Amino acid sequence: MRRRVSRLVALGFGCGLAPFGAGTVGTLWAWVSFLVLDRWLGDAQWALLIGIGIAYGIHACGKVAAELGTDDPRAIVWDEIIAFWLVLWIAQPASLAGQFAAFVLFRFFDIAKPPPVGYIDRRLSGGTGILADDIVAAGLALFVIALWRSWT
Repeated sequence: MRRRVSRLVALGFGCGLAPFGAGTVGTLWAWVSFLVLDRWLGDAQWALLIGIGIAYGIHACGKVAAELGTDDPRAIVWDEIIAFWLVLWIAQPASLAGQFAAFVLFRFFDIAKPPPVGYIDRRLSGGTGILADDIVAAGLALFVIALWRSWT
């Protein structure tokens, strides 16, 4: 994993090697790393980091998936990391309880794959497909958060 940056990134700095629940472990890593990085990053830096993370993630995840010989290996968790960073960044400010709710919502949409997440997951392939369904799941989580905030 450490021999190639693409593997290090795609496998979420080792989170994807968790024996079970790799996507959840990757999302938890995203949460912790967001809390650490958010002390130093403003909106412009987050936008740049997420934009570069998506662009490089498409390349890295596609390359690693091809190396592993499968469309979307469970060990690839960069898609969860980048998508959950997006959720947390847009949902700020949020209490720890609000961030936990965002975590649960994102994991629900990522695992259950309701429309349009499942549609994207089935239609796109390669690195684009690996990241796209998680970004759409992030969008659904953000939609629910926005609805909740508008009602309270």
